[in-house]
Amino acid sequence: MDTKKNILLQPWAHSFEEVSNAFRTDRLKGLDHSQVSAMRKKHGLNRLREAKKKSIGQILFAQFKNLIVILLAAAAVLSFVQHDTIEGIAILAVIFINAAIGFLMELKAVRSMEALHQMERVTAKVRRAGKVQEVAARNLVPGDIILLEGGDIVSADMRILTAAKLQVDESVLTGESLPVTKKTEPIEPNASIGDRTNMLFKGTSVTRGSGEAVVVAIGMETELGKISDLVQTAEDETTPLEKRLDMLARKLLWVTLGLIVIIALTGTFIGGQEIKHVIEMAIALAVAAIPEGLPIVATLALARGMLRMAKRNALVNELAAVETLGGVSVICTDKTGTLTENKMTVTELVFSDQRVKIGPINNQGTADFSIDGQVINAGENNRTQKLLEVGVLCNNASLNKSDGNEIKGIGDPLEVAFLVAAQKAGIDYEKVNLDYPEQTEDAFDSDTKKMATFNKKESGYWVAVKGAMEVILADSTTLMTADGSEPMTEPWRQYWQEKNLQLAEKGYRVLAFAMKHADTTDADPYDGLEFIGLGVMEDPARQDVKEAIEQCRSAGIRTVMITGDHPKTAASIAASIRLSGDEFQDAIIGKDIIVAEDMSPEDEERYRNASVFARVSPKQKLDLIAVHQNAGAVVAMTGDGVNDAPALKKADIGIAMGRRGTQVAQEAADMVLKDDAFSTIIVAVEQGRIIFENIRKFVVYLLSCNLSEVMVVFAASLVSAPLPLLPLQILFLNLVTDVFPALALGAGKGSSGIMKQKPRSSDEPILPVEGWFSIVGYGALMSVAVLVAFWIGFRTLGLDEQGARTISFLTLAFAQLWHIFNMRGKRTHWADNEVVNNKFVWAAIVFCSLLLVVSVYTPMARVLDLTNPGLSGWLLVLVASAMVCAIGQVLRVFTEKKD
Repeated sequence: MDTKKNILLQPWAHSFEEVSNAFRTDRLKGLDHSQVSAMRKKHGLNRLREAKKKSIGQILFAQFKNLIVILLAAAAVLSFVQHDTIEGIAILAVIFINAAIGFLMELKAVRSMEALHQMERVTAKVRRAGKVQEVAARNLVPGDIILLEGGDIVSADMRILTAAKLQVDESVLTGESLPVTKKTEPIEPNASIGDRTNMLFKGTSVTRGSGEAVVVAIGMETELGKISDLVQTAEDETTPLEKRLDMLARKLLWVTLGLIVIIALTGTFIGGQEIKHVIEMAIALAVAAIPEGLPIVATLALARGMLRMAKRNALVNELAAVETLGGVSVICTDKTGTLTENKMTVTELVFSDQRVKIGPINNQGTADFSIDGQVINAGENNRTQKLLEVGVLCNNASLNKSDGNEIKGIGDPLEVAFLVAAQKAGIDYEKVNLDYPEQTEDAFDSDTKKMATFNKKESGYWVAVKGAMEVILADSTTLMTADGSEPMTEPWRQYWQEKNLQLAEKGYRVLAFAMKHADTTDADPYDGLEFIGLGVMEDPARQDVKEAIEQCRSAGIRTVMITGDHPKTAASIAASIRLSGDEFQDAIIGKDIIVAEDMSPEDEERYRNASVFARVSPKQKLDLIAVHQNAGAVVAMTGDGVNDAPALKKADIGIAMGRRGTQVAQEAADMVLKDDAFSTIIVAVEQGRIIFENIRKFVVYLLSCNLSEVMVVFAASLVSAPLPLLPLQILFLNLVTDVFPALALGAGKGSSGIMKQKPRSSDEPILPVEGWFSIVGYGALMSVAVLVAFWIGFRTLGLDEQGARTISFLTLAFAQLWHIFNMRGKRTHWADNEVVNNKFVWAAIVFCSLLLVVSVYTPMARVLDLTNPGLSGWLLVLVASAMVCAIGQVLRVFTEKKD
């Protein structure tokens, strides 16, 4: 690789002179107009490629891409061919009702790329032809010299040329919770994005200082552009529910086609029946075999689950994702803001002989300060008071007044953290600044790593100093102890160095504080300091996270942290929330992760067993998700930044944060947490499991009802008997006595202890083997009851064909209604279970019973070819139908005793 090409690919590894020369740009003049024109022709405009929007038509069309819907459409066409117009229209109505429900619930399509384009509508100050001018960000080209200052949005990827106290917020790209201090020196070629401290990245923002930089990449060539490309190319995973329903539909397709062929052959060649009668029989079988209500019931059950989750702060974008949540076996989670508070907090003050712990803020705006678990009065602890006062005086941040526990700060997060700590101790930072007004300041510098302020007092000045521990320690000649001041001896220096190292290894941020008195502002602020102690900061874990992680563990769900933050910080937070149980795990660093194409089975196994990953790139997040998916896991991924969007889309369930999440992340996700709480995921998983349990129940219910219809028609065809049920009657049953009870089952609250069960396998079908046995058994039981009632109607009651068919129709309808009580959970009491206690079940039975009475005694009877069965007929219907539930309950008792 030639030198110039290497510089263009890895500008951070080369000096700024080499980078400027590679782009043939003069640092003092910038590019001239001809160079800008040439660059624009070569690289185009500085904008991201637009993704095609999902149109309303595409959303609507997607509702019809279902095998069961296709089967129904075929049955409708066949009905129209046979001139059964009413029947054909009824089937089409079923199709369009289902499509309308799904369409309305999924109208909110993914618009992630629109959010990315919002980040481009900014301007930039650029030096061209020796003049500084403001241009639209889209017009920048590689080689442009950009001038930046606090508050600017970085509009392209750039190599820094000069930096004056330059700090940049890169959290949207890296997940790093603190602004990054920038420098100009080259760094190692294989540095991750978070470690490229001499680079600026498109979409980030300057929080402090100023600088100049040369543009090295624009548009899709930037790191943001690469993420944009990953969002577009990351495949939307088909949800497990969609896969299961499709598998079920395929099985039903073959069963239906097989039955039609058998009926056609037996009816034509064995029974000698007319072709018209055979076709009528085939249509009846097709309508009976296809569970018309299944798409509607599944859609409405998921929609209800979606609304139920919304009340619990979990907004789900796609219906199928509701059930998929119940199958989640791995949660890959970001650290910053998901597991942590996403704000730096002073948690401890370390002195020569004491460690003062600082608790969370309470409703009074203060907090508990404690030593060895014993609460102390912070105002009466001299060193605590002095350290926090120095933290207030040597500070350029401010706090917004707010109600409750929420405190918002303006300025450097570290400085805000010490203002909050002072408030917790009851120190009014504004009063302290009035009592000791600042006269002059030696500003913080990334080279000296320290800062000092001269603050006026009655006589002379109070010098407040803070900075890196090793720097402040070197400047200190005395140490503040509980008994006063004593010399800073070599043993004391070694003590503080060891303390600092211990804290750094645990991932904490540490600042040292010192003070002195001066007679004049001309004095050296750092000469002869009195060392007070250390302020320990962290982005603490959210209070509810530890319990939520434990709930995940008991539910058989693994939690994996994948963050762009520092490895030590990630490992420390993971340990504090017991992410890996009692086991401590160091973070696997992104630069050590092998690319997907080169991973061996051993590598994949190692990554699957790891719980903490740090300094991970967006592409590596995709690879890690794929590692778990390849092993059969259903993966949920949480995130809030632009860098998380591709992984959110790749995961089986993408979960974005609602409060602080970027729009990019929210639109790429399947679910958004309104409260940003990890614990809300557990609530959503529980609802997902309940929904799947309910889906399994109503699928068994619907298919057993449909199978009974198939058996009735099939049995009649074998003996060349009149049809006990007509196609339109079957369709009516499937849309009335099937759908409403099934909907009631879908609204059930689920069984207790569902979160103690292990997650389902991603390839587990909706119906296990025992489910199919139940369907066949219940279907046979109902069909026998109907055929016996049909025969009695003919032979004993002397009814004609229409009257006997009315008996069989009503018997099957009521048998299906009572059959819902056979759907109770395993080992539950027949009179006290989730079905009996479900108010929707009783409402469905009453409503369907009224509809059946109406179908017999209104003009609807003519459409359905029904007649009044009389008192003896109704008695026969009620006795025959009730036997299905009674026998079913007896069989349940015996079979469960054997288990």
